[in-house]
Amino acid sequence: MAKNLVIVESPAKAKTIEKFLGKDYKVESSFGHIADLPTKELGVDVEKDFKPKYVVSKDKKDIVRKLKKLADSSELVWLASDEDREGEAIAWHLAEELKLDKSKTRRIVFHEITKNAILKAIENPREIDYNLVNAQQARRILDRLVGYELSPVLWRKVKGGLSAGRVQSVSVRLIVEREREVLDFTTEASFRIDAEFSTSDGKSFKAKIPKNFPSKEKAEAFLKENIGANFKVADLTKKPAKKSPAPPFTTSTLQQEAARKLYFSVSKTMNMAQRLYEAGHITYMRTDSVNLSDEAKKGAAHEINSAYGEKYLNARNYKGKSKGAQEAHEAIRPTHFENHSVPAERDQQRLYELIWKRAIASQMSDAQLERTNVKIDADKHTKQFTANGEILKFDGFLKVYLEGKDDEEEEQAGLLPAMSNGDTLTNNYINATERFTRPPSRYTEASLVKKLEELGIGRPSTYAPTISTIQNRNYVDKGSVDGKEREYLKFKLKADKIVEKTLTEMVGSDKGKLIPTDVGMVVNDFLVQHFSNVLDYNFTAKVEQDFDDIAEGNEKWTEMMSEFYNEFHPTVKDVAENAEREVGERVLGKDPKTGKPVSARLGKFGPMVQIGSVEDEEKPQFASLGPEQTLGNITYEQAMDLFKLPKEVGEYEGELVEVNNGRYGPYVRYGKKYVSLDKGEDPLDVSFDRAMELIKAKEIADAPIYEYEGMGVQKGVGRFGPYLKWNSIFINVNKKYDFDNLSEDDIVELIEDKKKKERDKVIHNWEDEGIRVEKARWGRFKVTKGKTKIELPKTTDAAALTLDEVKEMIDKKAPKKKATKKKAPAKKKTTTKKKTTTKKTKK
Repeated sequence: MAKNLVIVESPAKAKTIEKFLGKDYKVESSFGHIADLPTKELGVDVEKDFKPKYVVSKDKKDIVRKLKKLADSSELVWLASDEDREGEAIAWHLAEELKLDKSKTRRIVFHEITKNAILKAIENPREIDYNLVNAQQARRILDRLVGYELSPVLWRKVKGGLSAGRVQSVSVRLIVEREREVLDFTTEASFRIDAEFSTSDGKSFKAKIPKNFPSKEKAEAFLKENIGANFKVADLTKKPAKKSPAPPFTTSTLQQEAARKLYFSVSKTMNMAQRLYEAGHITYMRTDSVNLSDEAKKGAAHEINSAYGEKYLNARNYKGKSKGAQEAHEAIRPTHFENHSVPAERDQQRLYELIWKRAIASQMSDAQLERTNVKIDADKHTKQFTANGEILKFDGFLKVYLEGKDDEEEEQAGLLPAMSNGDTLTNNYINATERFTRPPSRYTEASLVKKLEELGIGRPSTYAPTISTIQNRNYVDKGSVDGKEREYLKFKLKADKIVEKTLTEMVGSDKGKLIPTDVGMVVNDFLVQHFSNVLDYNFTAKVEQDFDDIAEGNEKWTEMMSEFYNEFHPTVKDVAENAEREVGERVLGKDPKTGKPVSARLGKFGPMVQIGSVEDEEKPQFASLGPEQTLGNITYEQAMDLFKLPKEVGEYEGELVEVNNGRYGPYVRYGKKYVSLDKGEDPLDVSFDRAMELIKAKEIADAPIYEYEGMGVQKGVGRFGPYLKWNSIFINVNKKYDFDNLSEDDIVELIEDKKKKERDKVIHNWEDEGIRVEKARWGRFKVTKGKTKIELPKTTDAAALTLDEVKEMIDKKAPKKKATKKKAPAKKKTTTKKKTTTKKTKK
C-alpha cells in the first residue's frame, strides 16, 4: 500500500499526475464533487444561519467508500483539487466526508500539471482556505434559494416545468432585450460614395466621401457634379503608428476568440481546454487573470529568441480588471512554449495552437506601421474624397497572431501608390450605393460572454453551463435562417455617363445567433415585472462582488445571505399569492363565425392560438403555432389559417391523408406514418399530389436495400448523419464508406461490426431473468430489466456483480405498489323516473 494518497477531481488528471510521482504515491479521482445539496428538497435551513445539508449521492457512495479505505491505510492524504472556489469546496467535502485527520492531511494547489509544478506544490502544502469554501457555499446556497423559490412561482403563474436562476435569468433578459431592439429597429437608407482613381503612372487606388448622402436624389445630383471634373491630391500626410499585441487569454477571451476563429461553441471550447489542461499541455483554464509567471515569461522569451530572433522579443506585464480571488491564477498559456503543437485530436490541437500563438505574441514586439492619409479635391464642387493606406514596416507580433474582430464589416486599410501634393489624378469611376442602417446584432454565445463579463455578471466557471442551460430549458434557440433577399440601388459614373442598376443582397441572417423563444420572452417579462431586483444587472454584479469579498475574508457569508433573503423571500410570497397568471397573451381579433376573441398565448404545450376563453361554457379551440411563427409576430390572418388544420387532402391505400402542424414542424400523416414537409413549406399549400410525392419518396427511402439473416436493411439520414437500420438496430455509417454506393460487403461489414460492439458491451446476460449488465456511456455501467434501467458509476466492478446483487438493486429501484382497499358494494338507490332522466350532452 502506498504511503501517500493524492486525490484529484478527474481520472484524466490523475493519470497525468501519476507519471510525475514515485511508487510511494497513489493518485485517485473523486470524479468531481462527492457531496452536494439534496435534489428533492431545499437542503438549506434558512432559520439557522442558512445551514446547508450536504449529502453524498448514490453514484458517489462507492467512490467515497473506496477513498475512505485508501485514506485510512495511508500515512498522508494530499487534497489536490483545482485552485479555485469549487476546487476548495471539493477538498473541504473530502476532508469532512472521509473524516480525515488534520495532522495527516495536506492541501496542495497548482495551476499547471507539470512535474515541476506538482513537486513544488508538494514542497509547499497549505491548509484548506475556508474563505474560498464559504464563497463557494454562498454562491451555491443563494442560487439554490433563487431557483427553489422562483421555479414553483413560474409553474403556478406561467407554465409547468419552468425554472429560474440568478445568472441564467439575467442572461435571458439580455437576449430578450436585444431581440426587442432588433424587432423595433427602423431601417433608414442612405447612399455611400466610393471611387477609384489612378496616378499618372497608372497605379489605381480606392477613395470615398466620408459622409453618406441621405437620398437618391442628392446622391445622383452629386454624381452629375463630377461629370467632366478634374481631380488632384489636395493633402497627403504620413504618420508612424504601431500595433500592440493583446494580452494572453482569460476564460472569456478564449471563449470569444475560439468562436471567431475556430467556430467553437462556448461549451466545446471549455471541454477541449479541460482536456488539454488535464493532459498537462496548458495551465488552468478557468481564470480572470492576464498575468504570466516569471518562469512563463522566461520560457516565452527563450522560444521567441530561438524561433524568430531577438528583435521580436519585448517582455510585457499585463494587468487585468478583475479584483476577484482568481487573480492568483495565471492567464491561460502553454505549459511548455517550445511545443508549438501537441499530440491530441484535431480540435484540441487547433485550440492549443490558438492559445500558444496568443501567449507567445503577448511577449513579442509591437508591429511598426506607416499610415498615409490622402485628400482629393475636384474643381467642380467642395466635397473631398479621402483614401487611407497602411504600410507594414516591421511585422513584430503579427508574424504569429492577430486578434479577431466581432465587426465583420471593418475595413482593412490597404497599400497606397506613391503620390505627392498637387498630383493630378484620373477618375476611373464613382459609385453611389444604397446602404441601410443595421439593427443591433443579436448575441452569439461569445458576444454574450463578453457582455456578461463587462457587466460583472457570473465568473469563468459559470459562462458555459449558463449558456447550455438557457438553451436546454427552451428559453433560447440558436437561429437557423440564412437571411432574406433585399433590393438596393447602385449608380455608377464612368466616362461621364451615369448608369442605374437594381441589385440584390442577403440580409438579416440569424444563423448561430441566440434568439429568445416565446417561453423565454414570457418568463422574462414575468420575472422582470415581479422580481426586478433579482434580474437587475447592477444587483447581480454586486452579488458577484460580495462573493469576491467573502473569498478574500472581508465579509461573512451568512450575513450576506441574510441581507439578500430577508428582501427576496417576502417578495416571492407576495407574488405567489397576488400576481395574475402570465401567458403572454395577444388579442388578434374576433372569430367571424362565433364573435369570440382570437388570441395568441402560451399554453401548456407551448405557444398557440385560441378562439374563445377559459371562462366560456364551451371549451376554446386551440391550434399550435408553426415553426417560424411566434407570439410576437403572428397575424390574425395566419392565426385563422391555423384553425384550418389538420387539412384532409385525400386517401391512400384506405388511409386518410392529412396535413398538419406538429411539435417539430409541419407534416403529412397517413395511418400511423408521418412525413415531414420541406423547410419553409406551408402545410395549407400542400395538395394531394404533393402529399403523394412526399409519401412515395418516404416509401422509397424506407424500402429495404438488402436482406441480411432474413431481415431487411434500411438506409437513412438522421440527426447524427447517415445510418443503416437492421433488426431494430441503428448503425452509423462513417466517412470510410461511400454511403450513396454501399456494396453488399460494406453492409455486411457494418452490421457485423455493430453486432460485435453490442456483444462486447454486454458484461452479464441472465436471459431467463431478462436481466443484463452492460457498458454505458462515459465509462459507466447499466443494469436493465424491461423498462427498469439503473445507472452504475465508473468505479463499479461490474464483472464481479452476482445475479442476487443485481436483483436486489432492481427491487430497490422498482416502485412500491400501493395496497388498494376493496370498496364496499354500493347500496342500491330507488329513484323516481324524473330523477333518472338525463339531458343529452353536447359532444
